[in-house]
Amino acid sequence: MDSEDANDVHEQQEVLGEQAEDGDVATEMQQDALVEPDDALQEGDATMVEDSAPTQENSQTASQETVLQEPLSEYDQLRAHLKKNPHDAGAWNRLVEHAEELADMDKIKDAYEALLENYPNTSSAQIAYLQHFLNPGLFQVAESLFSRFLRPSPSVDLWKFYLVYVRRFNTDPSTRETVKKAYEFALAHIGQDKDSGDIWKEYIDFLASGDTHTTWEEQQKMDALRRVYHRAVQIPLENIDQLWRELDVFENKLNKITAKKFLADLSPSYMQARTVLREMRPRISALVQQPTTYSATNLNKMPLQLPQPLSFTAPERALVNGWKSYLLWEESNPLEMEDKDKTLFHTRMQLLYRQAVVKMRFSPEIWYMAYSWTMSIGKQDDAIALLKQGMQANPVSYLLTFAYAEIEEQLKNLEEVHTAYNTFIDALHAELEEMDATQRQLVASASVNSIQAAPADQTAFDPNAPPPGLSISTPTGGAASASTTSSQASQHELTMADRRQELGIVWIQYMRFARRAEGLKPARTVFSKARKDKKWVTWEVFEAAALMEYHCTKATDVATRIFQNGMNLFANELEFVDRYLAFLISINDESNARALFERVAPNFVGPKGRMLWERWGRYEYQYGDLEAVLKFEKRFADAFKEVSSIKRFADRHKYGVLDAIASRDLGVGIRTRVTRSETNATSLLHKTGSGSGNEDRDRRDAHSPDNERDRDRKRPNDGPSGGPLKRARPMSPPPGARDRDRDRDRERERERDQREREMRERERERDMIRERDRERDRERELRDRERERWDRKRPASPPYRNGSPARRPDERDRDDGRANKGIPPAVTRFLSTLPAPQSFDGPIFRTDDLMQLFRNAAIPAPSPTGGPPMGPPRARSPPAPRGRPPPDYGPYTGPGGGARRGRF
Repeated sequence: MDSEDANDVHEQQEVLGEQAEDGDVATEMQQDALVEPDDALQEGDATMVEDSAPTQENSQTASQETVLQEPLSEYDQLRAHLKKNPHDAGAWNRLVEHAEELADMDKIKDAYEALLENYPNTSSAQIAYLQHFLNPGLFQVAESLFSRFLRPSPSVDLWKFYLVYVRRFNTDPSTRETVKKAYEFALAHIGQDKDSGDIWKEYIDFLASGDTHTTWEEQQKMDALRRVYHRAVQIPLENIDQLWRELDVFENKLNKITAKKFLADLSPSYMQARTVLREMRPRISALVQQPTTYSATNLNKMPLQLPQPLSFTAPERALVNGWKSYLLWEESNPLEMEDKDKTLFHTRMQLLYRQAVVKMRFSPEIWYMAYSWTMSIGKQDDAIALLKQGMQANPVSYLLTFAYAEIEEQLKNLEEVHTAYNTFIDALHAELEEMDATQRQLVASASVNSIQAAPADQTAFDPNAPPPGLSISTPTGGAASASTTSSQASQHELTMADRRQELGIVWIQYMRFARRAEGLKPARTVFSKARKDKKWVTWEVFEAAALMEYHCTKATDVATRIFQNGMNLFANELEFVDRYLAFLISINDESNARALFERVAPNFVGPKGRMLWERWGRYEYQYGDLEAVLKFEKRFADAFKEVSSIKRFADRHKYGVLDAIASRDLGVGIRTRVTRSETNATSLLHKTGSGSGNEDRDRRDAHSPDNERDRDRKRPNDGPSGGPLKRARPMSPPPGARDRDRDRDRERERERDQREREMRERERERDMIRERDRERDRERELRDRERERWDRKRPASPPYRNGSPARRPDERDRDDGRANKGIPPAVTRFLSTLPAPQSFDGPIFRTDDLMQLFRNAAIPAPSPTGGPPMGPPRARSPPAPRGRPPPDYGPYTGPGGGARRGRF
């Protein structure tokens, strides 16, 4: 017996042994089901268990026995549902409510523990859970829960509940120190919260109610109260004004002299805290989440408010942006804490970030902000713990997983990085499989519904149906459902393609990590694992692996083999083929590149494949001979008839983006330059404020859209005398020319629309500038009239006032006429050649910063001695006449007569 026969016999024996074992197991299961049917109950939707076994009397027939199972209880159904849908807030509320209705402590524990496992640090659930253990005999359970919940919790409500519990069971005067420590413990954790003002007030009242027997004890009590008051009034609490008034009364009652000093020292911090509170309120009011919608049977109990995963709707985006804005504002230290209070500032920020990640549990961006800030203050362990918690809440978060892998790689914890990547890939695989299974179920149910609805549609009589032979395009139910199913299928394909590419990114990052940290061989191992995942792997993984081999080892043959293996899976992916061709061209492998193009070119001949043809064409144009270029040109023209011959010829004679044919002969780039020059000249004309209104109006009319359309309409058919020519009958266009003409017309129409939009925009700017100039002229005219009115009533000035002769009216009119003239044509042409304002790449100064600099600059006043020599003192102007001006008996000079004077 040879080795192959021995192997066959061995395999047969193993199969027989497995069958015998399966038969024994089936017999034992049947006996167990008949004796103890309750043991056969399993969790799920099945309602019966079928077992069949042949009997000894008749071996040819088999009797099937069914054992009916009891239906699952509502509690078990809810638990099974929540295992598949762990973020169903309504189901969680119903589970907890149902467990409390059953009054079964084990089910209550199970329900709350499962809830808090998915939503840790949810204070409403923790308080409701603790309330079940405040009865005698269960205090130890309550204390163990307090020890679990308190330290990581940023909730003021939970800490209030804890303080009530402590004061309830520590009423003896000898236990006051225990209560005091509890208050200090609570304030050290949540004392910076704006809603903790009630706890500060209770603590102050608790200290004030203490009995003292000696002067020393009284002094210690007053000092303790002063310290708590001073800490509280520097925090933006909701009741900060009340605490400040109480502190004022407290200090003045003790000593008015020291009260003035203490209050003066605390007043800046108190005022800053009040200001911060006023700015904080609108920011926090924008952080309100959508309440959980659940109709509870117990109307006296509020439903648990649980955060939901983000779908990035407009309200959710606004909520995330609100949290980001608020946290960044708090990071800017609005309380202006000094360096000596840095620890207090860090405590405050850690509290705020803990609150943020509880409320926004399913926002990876908020988790990453908390991680980044914690790393910035040097608390690396706390930052890594935050990342782990964020990954637990968001198992498919790329942001948090990549951040965790990077920090662990820095710490040389390579096994943690491998575990993180493998866990992340498994989670993405599970998500893809679930999405694919759900879509298959939808398609199957839709096909079943269409099959069932087909006979009904054929036999049912519709009184509103059109008569035979008349078809009306109204969508029927079957057609609508078919179209809906088709749209859903296409949307599902797009979503699945995106998810596959995202999974490919994870494989690529995994390979990068393995190469950086462990070398090229482990990276190849990761690629081999990714290559085996043929169902979900994408071509980007093959390209990344090939380029990694090429750039790290210069092994072009290995990289080419990887690309070739990718062609076995992605030969129909245009982007992958294009990348492969580009790689072969980059390594100067002309033979393989030409062979690849010739092999795949027949598969990509439509508009989709033009990118591939153009890439090979650029290579032929630059490095091929003329015969090969003309041969390729003919093939390209046959494959893409919509591309004009001029366009193909211009592509052959350009280099990169430099296309002289397009810019000089076809005028493609001229229009942009002319428009930019006109814009520069127009903007400079507007800045100078010159030019008469008639010239602007003429220029506007000359370039108005109506005149443009008239010129376009007149030019083609106008004769030498301006009259219309007789239009000849057009010939039939050749094949393909009609489409080119249509595209050309559309291009002209788009260019015309663009010109009209630009002209309208420039016209709007001109109107605004003209309106501003007219307003300025009106103000100037009003001031001139007022001055002339006073000049007519005041006595005439001497001809030489303030050392300068008075100007005659005719000179003033000549100057005004010169000022109203426009810029000379030569200057206008010079301005049109200047570059656009957008091309300025020098430093840009903010006007507000410059004004603030001037405002804060300390400019010394001129000293009477030792300074530079000053000019002669300026003569003081005569005081303005008071009351009614004296009468003027001089000769009448008409309206506007007399020399114009300066401002009175």
